[in-house]
Amino acid sequence: MFSKITSNIKVSVTPEYDSKNSFPSENRFVFKYNIVIENLGEFPIKILKRKWLIFDVGFGFTEVVGDGVIGLTPDVQPHDEFAYFSNVMLRSGVGNMSGMYLVRNEETKENFEIDIPKFNLLSAVLVN
Repeated sequence: MFSKITSNIKVSVTPEYDSKNSFPSENRFVFKYNIVIENLGEFPIKILKRKWLIFDVGFGFTEVVGDGVIGLTPDVQPHDEFAYFSNVMLRSGVGNMSGMYLVRNEETKENFEIDIPKFNLLSAVLVN
């Protein structure tokens, strides 16, 4: 697990190689990642946007920007959490991801960024 706290918001990521949906002979390596966003602060937040930087060894960087997460803009109350999972496909089977969320303090209506920790992606095929 990879975790980081920014402005009293803890983001934890657990990546996993998805061998069932991967086809190494076709340069298709799929990874699932579970994310938990914990509000350690004293005010509710809303997750507005996400930005990912995906690195695929031999193929470089890709930036992905979008609204919310998994089609939602969830509210996270103080001392509560929001969890979701998603996936990414790499062509090399080796890489990493990092990013940020744009969130809003629902009391003051101010926006701020929180970091998503950098995490490694390594296919089981290449480990053996």
